[in-house]
Amino acid sequence: MQQVRFHRRRFLGNSVAAVASACAAPAVAQGIEFRDQLSAGTRRNISSFRGLDWRPYFSSTRNGAILVDTASRALHFWSHDQRVYKLYPTSVPLSDELTRLGRTSVVRKVEGPDWRPTPSMKKRNPEWPDYIPPGPDNPLGTHALYLSWQYYRIHGTHDTRKIGRRSSNGCIGLYNEHIAELFALVDNGAQVLLI
Repeated sequence: MQQVRFHRRRFLGNSVAAVASACAAPAVAQGIEFRDQLSAGTRRNISSFRGLDWRPYFSSTRNGAILVDTASRALHFWSHDQRVYKLYPTSVPLSDELTRLGRTSVVRKVEGPDWRPTPSMKKRNPEWPDYIPPGPDNPLGTHALYLSWQYYRIHGTHDTRKIGRRSSNGCIGLYNEHIAELFALVDNGAQVLLI
């Protein structure tokens, strides 16, 4: 009698699992479809961490190459010899108006950067200070890569809540430990592409 009950339980358990998986399959398909719709139109607060190949974006990795994908909020780095590949979550600009896309390069590296708001930041936020020295209150974090575009940087942040979000005034933000690692890998002249 106990064997019958055991098989009955197994039968019921397998039946429930089969029904659940049959119900879940359309939900999973809908989830994939929904995720595709999200990436097509709605901005989200997560990075899509998938490795990329550099070839569709750069003709070579001379001087190293940085790709910033503002939609997935991820920064990809390839060393000049392609032996090192890194992928980091980022913060991106608050709005499309603040976002600059295209090709630039790293022109200066600063450990312990100071910060001054740009004229447009000051206009939007007149209460902001005119200057913040290096340190824990500095919006550029511990390290900054200055780009050939005036006022644009790839930099750290002490406010870790910003990473993975649309939260900057134009720059690309990284966790301080990530910008420190990237800072050590990147040379002046590294190619940068924001898409």
